[in-house]
Amino acid sequence: MYADKAFLGGQVITVDREHRIQEAVATKGNRILAVGSNEDIKPLIGKDTTVIELGGNSVLPGFVDSHLHMTMYGTNQLGISCKAPHIQSIEDILDALRQKARETPKGQWVRAWGFNELRIKEKRYPTRKELDEVSQEHPIIVIRTCAHISIVNSLALKLAGIDEHTPDPEGGKIGRDENGVPNGVMIEAAHMHMFETAKFSDDEMRKALTLASEDFVRAGITSVHDAGGYGPDNLRVMHQAVQSGDVKVRIYAMVCALNNSEEFVDKMIQSGVTTGLGDERFKIGPAKVFTDGSSTGPTAATRQPYTNNPEDCGVLYYSQERLNAVLGRAHEKGFQITAHAQGDRAIEMVLNCIETALAKHPRRNHRHRIEHAGITMPDLLARMKGLGVVPIPNPAFCYEFGDSYLEYYGDRVQHMYPVRDFVDNGMMVAGASDSPVTHCDPLLGIHAAVNRKSESGKEIGANQRISVLEAIRLYTWNGAYASFEEKIKGSIETGKLADLVVLNEPILNVSTERIKDLQVTMTLIDGKVVYSGDEPLF
Repeated sequence: MYADKAFLGGQVITVDREHRIQEAVATKGNRILAVGSNEDIKPLIGKDTTVIELGGNSVLPGFVDSHLHMTMYGTNQLGISCKAPHIQSIEDILDALRQKARETPKGQWVRAWGFNELRIKEKRYPTRKELDEVSQEHPIIVIRTCAHISIVNSLALKLAGIDEHTPDPEGGKIGRDENGVPNGVMIEAAHMHMFETAKFSDDEMRKALTLASEDFVRAGITSVHDAGGYGPDNLRVMHQAVQSGDVKVRIYAMVCALNNSEEFVDKMIQSGVTTGLGDERFKIGPAKVFTDGSSTGPTAATRQPYTNNPEDCGVLYYSQERLNAVLGRAHEKGFQITAHAQGDRAIEMVLNCIETALAKHPRRNHRHRIEHAGITMPDLLARMKGLGVVPIPNPAFCYEFGDSYLEYYGDRVQHMYPVRDFVDNGMMVAGASDSPVTHCDPLLGIHAAVNRKSESGKEIGANQRISVLEAIRLYTWNGAYASFEEKIKGSIETGKLADLVVLNEPILNVSTERIKDLQVTMTLIDGKVVYSGDEPLF
């Protein structure tokens, strides 16, 4: 049997149980045919075999991002990026919004994303009045980089049915001026309601998913765990996009909506759907809800007040009883369950919930998860291990947001996204970007996990550094484990899916400070090249 493709003379990082580094790999159809030395692979080369000489560069299993928001990432490309280099001030943002408004039919939304008040000159949010001056004929929404806070204009408030008489929603806050009139700032559940009000059409979501898929394969991502977006419509359109071939990456789709996730979860339970339904391309993942806010807002629910604000301990979405009921029902019906939990108070609540669910309905190999697991203090880590919980941290947050973590949480950064502690305690832990909150590039996540430094060079919990091989495992085999798929992907082993990524240098040989600068030169899914050089090959 001859191979379709043979990769020779490289640094093949298998991520198998023995952590073997091989020299060559061959694929046939959508599977890995063989892996070993050049001499092992050469007999598999026939006249129709495509041979790729690696020149010593690395081949890795296709990257698995275990938590991102695919549709949201793609729809952001249809709006204004506040992370663009030229956005340095409020006026820069307003100028970009004015230009977008001129190009947008009246009545349609004008959107911006990635706003971070700490990175602009004025160190503040734009005001409702400033957004009204941009346009009163378009609803405008500016989403903070954490995706848990937004700033909107008067027309957006009107469309969402929000005025001075509207009470704050449970788990959220409507910003108000001194007279109690909404000032346009939407926090947590209030933002999620606004986010749903500003939702996209099916056609826009379909286009967005294609854009996202193109960017992901450029980054070497072959599988994603989608963490939710626009509810049932989002899930349906995503499945259709995979079936049509518009989306190439494999999707493990969490049952979660950014607004009213509890309602969505209950509907899926009632329908008889459960985790694992689907195939190798698209599969239903865990039932998910939000328990607290963001680490950068900061709105994460903490057991002790923020270091810079002794009056603030963040935002909770649920009482313990309600959380137990929502996710307990999902667990009882066979779902893997998970929850967004950044602060240690929220993490404790999720662990209480999982413990209660397992006591009522014991289940082996449940692989229940905690998304982010932001501030995991030692007592919480011990409980996670005992319960068999899979944490899904975001190492790249320390790179982009680390400086603010030092301000908000002080010494608690020693226990933020504590991958070293997870690994040393023998826990299964999978890495994720939470893109578009931060960049989707897994190499940046690996870089951050290895170096634990912020973009400015400050150490952010240096005690949590891990090795390069350990970090690669977070974004490959461990990600596959978190979706019950480690038997078919996540490592380069004979018989597994031929999802591979080729780098432009040998990652194990470069300085750790340079990992983020490495480039993906080729991505394969199902043995087919979907990215090579500068272009997705769809």
